[in-house]
Amino acid sequence: MAVQQNKKSPSKRGMHRSHQHLGQPPVALEPTTGEVHLRHHISPNGFYRGRKVVKTKSDE
Repeated sequence: MAVQQNKKSPSKRGMHRSHQHLGQPPVALEPTTGEVHLRHHISPNGFYRGRKVVKTKSDE
């Protein structure tokens, strides 16, 4: 098992973690309603890939 020889300083630790930040979430545009939603998720109106898949309160 690998064991570090010297303690990593806070500065070097911060440099090591510099690429672990969160980026912008991937969003998609719903073709039927024009809504923006997270990719691979249904839109707030219940559409997924141009088809209605979930009934919403506004449908009743």
